[in-house]
Amino acid sequence: MSDKDTGAAPPAPVDFIRSIVAEDLAAGTHHGRVATRFPPEPNGYLHIGHAKSICLNFGIAEETGGTCNLRFDDTNPAKEDVEYVDAIKEDVEWLGFRWHALFFASDYFERLYEFAVALIKQGKAYVDSLNADEIRAHRGTLTEPGRNSRYRDRSADENLDLFARMRASEFADGTHVLRAKIDMASPNLNMRDPTLYRIRHATHHRTGDTWCIYPMYDFAHPLSDALEQITHSICTLEFEDHRPLYDWLVAAVIDRDRPQQIEFARLNLNYTVMSKRKLLQLVQQKQVTGWDDPRMPTIAGLRRRGYTPEAIRAFCARIGVAKKENVIDMAQLEHSVREDLNRRAPRVMAVLRPVKVVITNYPDGQVEEVDVINNPEDPGAGTRRVPFSRELYIERDDFMEDPPKKFFRLAPGREVRLRCAYFITCTDVVKDDRGDIVELRCTYDPATRGGDSPDGRKVKATLHWVSAPRAIPVEVRLYDRLFAVEDPERPQGGKTFLDNLNPRSLEALRECRAEPSLANARPGDRCQFERLGYFCVDPDSRAGALVFNRTVSLRDTWARIAQKQKGG
Repeated sequence: MSDKDTGAAPPAPVDFIRSIVAEDLAAGTHHGRVATRFPPEPNGYLHIGHAKSICLNFGIAEETGGTCNLRFDDTNPAKEDVEYVDAIKEDVEWLGFRWHALFFASDYFERLYEFAVALIKQGKAYVDSLNADEIRAHRGTLTEPGRNSRYRDRSADENLDLFARMRASEFADGTHVLRAKIDMASPNLNMRDPTLYRIRHATHHRTGDTWCIYPMYDFAHPLSDALEQITHSICTLEFEDHRPLYDWLVAAVIDRDRPQQIEFARLNLNYTVMSKRKLLQLVQQKQVTGWDDPRMPTIAGLRRRGYTPEAIRAFCARIGVAKKENVIDMAQLEHSVREDLNRRAPRVMAVLRPVKVVITNYPDGQVEEVDVINNPEDPGAGTRRVPFSRELYIERDDFMEDPPKKFFRLAPGREVRLRCAYFITCTDVVKDDRGDIVELRCTYDPATRGGDSPDGRKVKATLHWVSAPRAIPVEVRLYDRLFAVEDPERPQGGKTFLDNLNPRSLEALRECRAEPSLANARPGDRCQFERLGYFCVDPDSRAGALVFNRTVSLRDTWARIAQKQKGG
């Protein structure tokens, strides 16, 4: 079972960031270079929001013949782990991108320390000995200016001495911080003497115990950009108010070409959360099986669920890049994967909730091979051979003993088509002592082989099926949205986001049957279970015990919404 190659992803539409880059290239800004970077923190797995940023940063570099670095912002050792570093690299490569160079903020720790010393010598930074609560109280509010720390006017020599002793591990955590000396009355709170360094006695995953002081993100990020000669530092809107500090720091210590920060609206999806802190909470509290749980919005979770990198890239291109925050309907993401898998996923038949059918006039012990069309929408897809026998399984939902008027599937005395096989008619219903259906007894018309009637009679339903003796047993996990409400993070009567979890986000079916062509399927293989949806083989599978995850059902809500919006 393998996917069909569908070629490269569609070209990205021109957005305001690409327009800025194009104008800079035309004007010779940055000496005609384009250099971007993707700078994740290794404190969790990447999610679909990061995929948008990855596609944007790497995409612009590819489109302009520029470069894009992968740089880990590893400035908070208490929350970072090598596991996250490895997972992030895997996700970027799986999405189809290759970095020009791989860096860590920790590569620059010595240079960043030297920049901090330079700021102290220039009178633009000082060591503050207020505690965290005092610093917070001195900061002021949006309507009230902040107050200067009583340590703000320490001499450069005193600050240099204290900062060196901070590095030498003479002080406990929280005793001192290094702050920029800007303006405590600034209307921008980020410019009110922001913290640049703090003491943190924690073992770093790369530098070990070499350092006990670590730069803040707002200090390390712009200067790392400058050291790598990044031209366009693309980030999300929450950093817009940080841009003056970004520019102030770079201007204070960098003489050469300086990077330009540009902000865009991050990706917000309904029916999920996009905070790594909250995703970590789900993992730690075992609300999910891990970061790669197929219900998670992480790239690892989407991959395990069966999403393709092409589908995610197409989704990111479809939603575009904007300056204003908005919420994207989860149905758009689901539409993208349906659209992609419809082209590439092979078709097979599987029965999730089986009920046995016994064809009483079919030769006992006989098994024949019938030709089943692989894809009714693609005449060139060919056919496959599927075993047909006296005993079959069909979906329990495809039979009703007392059907309503608009139910056209199997019922007592009713004739239906078995896909690409025969017409059958239900003649009897066998039940156990509790009244549960044990089997359906039917007859078949040998003249309808292939699913067509020589006398031209019509039936209103076609059912999928599998041979009972030849089908393979499989487990199928039906995944739904992790949260039951559109906005899980909205406060509702004291509830937390955890109170909005969907109790029916996973249903495991362990009595399923599938056609034998799937016997050699491997983890990661994708297919369409006809009439049911798209599925992917889970890594939990082992020989003779395949597990399939439902990627998405066949029903496409977004396609109908989009058509309605067009007036179709």
